[in-house]
Formats: sequence, C-alpha cells, structure tokens
Amino acid sequence: MKTTMKTTMKTIGILGGMSAASTQLYYKRLCDQTRDRLGGLHSPELLIRSLDFARIEALQMAGDWDGAGHILNGEAMALELGGADMIVLATNTMHKLADQMMAGVGIPMLHIGDATAAAINAQGLKRPGLMATAFTMEQAFYTDRLRAAGLDPVIPNDADRADTHRIIYDELCKDITTQGSRAIYEAIAQRLVDDGADCLILGCTEVGMLLDPTNVSVPVFDTTLIHCDQALDAAL
Repeated sequence: MKTTMKTTMKTIGILGGMSAASTQLYYKRLCDQTRDRLGGLHSPELLIRSLDFARIEALQMAGDWDGAGHILNGEAMALELGGADMIVLATNTMHKLADQMMAGVGIPMLHIGDATAAAINAQGLKRPGLMATAFTMEQAFYTDRLRAAGLDPVIPNDADRADTHRIIYDELCKDITTQGSRAIYEAIAQRLVDDGADCLILGCTEVGMLLDPTNVSVPVFDTTLIHCDQALDAAL
C-alpha cells in the first residue's frame, strides 16, 4: 500500500489588497513555487486578508499614515489570531508603517526591502535603480533600508518619478497594462542605467506587470517574486 509523505508547512499570512492586482500575483507565485518545489497536488498554507485599497489610498493622499497604520495593525493581529505563522505585507509602500503595523504582534513579518537587498548583495551588485511609488522613491523608510544594507540606490528624476507613480495608481493598481506605459517604463529604466544603475528594483509590487528581464538591460529584482520566494523558504 502506497503512503503519502506528510510535508510540514507553516502558514503564511498575506496582508494584501494594496492593490488587489499585486495580491493576485502573490497568490499565483506562491502556488506555482510550492507545486514546483514539492510536486504533486501541493499548494501553500495561506491566510489572505485583502483590504479595500480605496480606503487606504485616501489615507495616503491625506497624509494620514497613523490612521493607515492603525488599520494595518488590527489586520496583522487578526492574521496572527487566525493561525498565521508569519506575515508578508504585499506592498512596498506600506512598509513605511512596518513598525506600527507589527506593534503587539507575536509572529514575524518578512520585510520586502530586506529580502530585496539580500538578493542584490548576493549577486555582488551595488547601485540599484528604484522604480516605485513616489512615497517609496522619495521617503527615507525604503531607501535608507537599502543604504543600511550597503547599497547605493539610484532614483529617477522628478518627471520620471511622476510618470512612474501615475502609471502605478491610474493603471497598474486597476489591472490595466498598455504598450504606451510599457514604453515609458522601459525608457525610465534605461535612463537609470545611463545614470549608473547596475540593476533595477521593481520597487512597487505592480511594476513587474510592465518590466522584467526581457525589456531591461540590467539584472532585474522583482520585489514581489523575491518576497514570495523568501516567504516560501520560511514556510518550508
């Protein structure tokens, strides 16, 4: 009689919806990678809490980060109570609130910036271009974390930051991709390379909808894929 080997897998709690488009990418990547690693009918043990991004975006635009942090903290606690062994916050921008979000939470959060920096350092690269929301590109919570890991991030100019941010919120977060926006992103990425970037961080979880290693001239670090793979490493 054939027996099936039991695989011990920890439960990954995903705090997502910011945007829903990127959370779908997280779910697919985690499912695909679990099947690839374990074979058969294996799939990941997940808890997913997907928020209404319109509510979060309104708080971002109003500068009410404390209000947003209060929401994320409650959701992180709910994931813990629901049985999650770890938390991934499926967005780069909201890592601005990582400390507030995890206050009083007893399970670890896997930080997307740390995972990305480790992947870049592992390849011996030092000057990553960064394409992300304006919050992530312009505020210290993300770039300082990269610098603390020994990296020297290259940031787009004012006009390119504005275009990058606009396309994320007006299109990618709504699951819209166009050839025109792809061309804009490709040109921004190339300008970062021309400014000395030796690789490119897709520093918003939706940017990989337009850019990947096939249309960027330097190594690409997709934060969504890196974050998912780190989470699965921890779960297995």
